[in-house]
Amino acid sequence: MSETRPVDWTALNALLKERFMRIQEVCFPQLDWTFVESVLLDHPHEQKVLLAMEASGGEPALALVNKEERALWFFDCSPESPLGRRSLCYDLEAWQSRKANKPSGNVCDSAREMGVELLTEADYFSLQKLGSFDTKTSSWLHTPESLRCHGGALFGDHRFGRTFIYHNGAESYYAARGFRGKVRVNW
Repeated sequence: MSETRPVDWTALNALLKERFMRIQEVCFPQLDWTFVESVLLDHPHEQKVLLAMEASGGEPALALVNKEERALWFFDCSPESPLGRRSLCYDLEAWQSRKANKPSGNVCDSAREMGVELLTEADYFSLQKLGSFDTKTSSWLHTPESLRCHGGALFGDHRFGRTFIYHNGAESYYAARGFRGKVRVNW
């Protein structure tokens, strides 16, 4: 994790390029950074979202390219769950249900305020193809209503060389569990 985080677009753009260049050959051999950069420059709102991701320790990087949807997807790629987004329960309902020791907030509202979507299970498995993430922490994931209505929420981590998806009470929170987000940038 970087000791100092960029506070402006120019500095973050340089970091995004550096992160892209590290994985380009393996993940995006047909893609050139000048194209990615030109798309980003046309999207000032998404630039602000990427800055918020970086400011909270997410270390965003290009993680997926969907040519059919004409979309670039940037995920939080910090080695561990972003430090500035931990110790939160899953959603407002879970936060309100806690009688004592309420956390400072909840994942769903925090993600919405940042302008990111939570990673889904499929996104989390895609992320793990780029490296080993959450080997000491865990990250809340988007939870389908069919599970959430029973009081639970999903989270994932990577242990013993495998990626695991688990469930926990949505009202729970831990110092080592945060959330990872994603932002879509269309071209």
